[in-house]
Amino acid sequence: MKRLFLMSVLCWGFCMGVCHAQLPSVSLKTMDGKTVDTSTLSNDGKPFIIDFFATWCKPCNRELDAIAEVYEDWQKETGVKIIAVSIDQGQNINKVKPLVANHGWEYEVLLDPNSDFKRALGIQMIPYVLIVDGQGNIVYKHNGYTDGAEVELIDKVRELIK
Repeated sequence: MKRLFLMSVLCWGFCMGVCHAQLPSVSLKTMDGKTVDTSTLSNDGKPFIIDFFATWCKPCNRELDAIAEVYEDWQKETGVKIIAVSIDQGQNINKVKPLVANHGWEYEVLLDPNSDFKRALGIQMIPYVLIVDGQGNIVYKHNGYTDGAEVELIDKVRELIK
C-alpha cells in the first residue's frame, strides 16, 4: 500500500511538472447567439488569451482597454487572439454588447451568464486571465489587474512562440 501511494505521488509530481490542463467542455454563447464549446477554442496553432470580465468590474474594463491599445501590434507580432468571457448574469447580459462596442474592443466575446466556464476552471474572482498555448494547454493564469500587467501577458506569449 505504501509503495502504491508513493508511486502515485511521484507520478502526480512528475505530471505537475510537464502536463498542462486542457480547457473544460462548457457550452457558451457568442453575442450573436451562436453556441461555442469551450474545449474547442483555438487560434490555428498559435497562443490565445482568455480574459474573464464583467460590465460592472472596473479593473476588468481597465485591463481590456489597456490590451485594446496594443492588441493590433500584438496580433501582428505574435498572432495572439483575445477571447473575452463575460460573466454578467441575466439582468446585465444585455449591457455586454453596448459596453464592447463603446470601448471598441475587437475581441471575440463569449457569454457565461451562469458562470459555468468560470466555475469549471475554479476561478474565484475577476479579472482573471488564462494563456492557452497552440496545443490547447493552459500554460499561465493570473487574477486581478494593475496598470501595466498586460506587458507580462505579451511577454509570456512571446516565450511560447519562440
